[in-house]
Amino acid sequence: MKSKSFLCCVAVYLLFFAIEAQTLNQEKIRDVQGISEMVDNENKTVEAAAVIPNAITIFFCGDVMIGRGIDQILPHPSDPTIYESYMKNAQGYVKIAEEMNGPIDYPVSFSYVWGDALKELERVAPDVRIINLETSVTESNDYWKGKGINYRMHPENISILTAAKIDVCSLANNHILDWGYSGLHETLESLIRANIKIVGAGRNLFKAQLPAVQKVPSKGRVIVFAFGLGTSGVPPSWGALDKRPGVNLLRDLSDKSLFDIQEKVRQVKRKGDIVVASIHWGSNWGYAIPRSQTVFAHRLIDEAGIDIIHGHSSHHVRAIEVYKDKLILYGCGDFLNDYEGISGYEEFRADLSLMYFATVEPSTGKLLGLQMTPTQIRRFKIIRASYVDTLWLKKTINREGTAFGTKANVTGDNRLTLQWD
Repeated sequence: MKSKSFLCCVAVYLLFFAIEAQTLNQEKIRDVQGISEMVDNENKTVEAAAVIPNAITIFFCGDVMIGRGIDQILPHPSDPTIYESYMKNAQGYVKIAEEMNGPIDYPVSFSYVWGDALKELERVAPDVRIINLETSVTESNDYWKGKGINYRMHPENISILTAAKIDVCSLANNHILDWGYSGLHETLESLIRANIKIVGAGRNLFKAQLPAVQKVPSKGRVIVFAFGLGTSGVPPSWGALDKRPGVNLLRDLSDKSLFDIQEKVRQVKRKGDIVVASIHWGSNWGYAIPRSQTVFAHRLIDEAGIDIIHGHSSHHVRAIEVYKDKLILYGCGDFLNDYEGISGYEEFRADLSLMYFATVEPSTGKLLGLQMTPTQIRRFKIIRASYVDTLWLKKTINREGTAFGTKANVTGDNRLTLQWD
């Protein structure tokens, strides 16, 4: 009886391993098929761009936080004093990162933090480069009382942005006034001196609402509007007024808010312009996209003349939608930060992110293709993500994109491209 039981157990185990092996083989086949499909799709995108020679490619990414720990490893670090319950000295974030992944030989060059991203930017050569800058560029010590977290980079480190040839910085977020109104003024001045266009914040409401207009020679213009919502943590008191500096605060997703945006777009949009709405909205964690966001995003496209929605605030990538051939990035994740080594929310893989390269037809705003390069933050530096991590991102995008009819596939060079219904 014992021998029969033993043989039965062996048979069950052998059956289990056979099923497991078959499952793994099926997954490998699907990945290979995905690569083949994606290469075909990538070729179609190239062909489409070739047919439309004036197609414009825009680089987007998630939040870029170059203050605090990152500022401390740059050539001109700020006073490391910070006012957090968790940490009182910005050098502490450097130590945590080094404990996690090894020593950082600093001071580093201004190009250091961009790492492999610079090669990707050179390879794709996008016409316009847009980021959400979540750091005040200032020497101000007038930190916002009760804020809890205060991001600051020394103005003499501004070359970190020019090293990546950033064209436009969206400032409508919940960190740009971390060091008060004096910090905001110096941030604006620092970016202007560096010839980087600013949008979403200003010395008064009129200037905070002005779009950034980036001309693309022989192709057209990319016009960027930026908005910050309270759902992302932007304090109501940060909203710019006629005689008060601040951010372009979108107080709700109402008909009135939509009408105001519609009017602003109507005043500047010309035939052949691509209009981007860069929006800081929603929570830091979780994949759920509120219906209010989806409805508002659709109305921005249908009624306000927006061609691309660049959503950010979430610390990890969220769903992608292509609505009526227009791109909606609901949450791009953190592209660069100093969270390395800090525990919590590991299941969201906030160390992973994407470089989004959207190719658009200027005459219609139609999305021709979206290439994505998976990245990882390691020792305060952007590196190419591993194949395993690329698969993780692919599965996440596909899972969250099911409701929107989008999916990503892996190319043979460990990148992703988007397919949509």
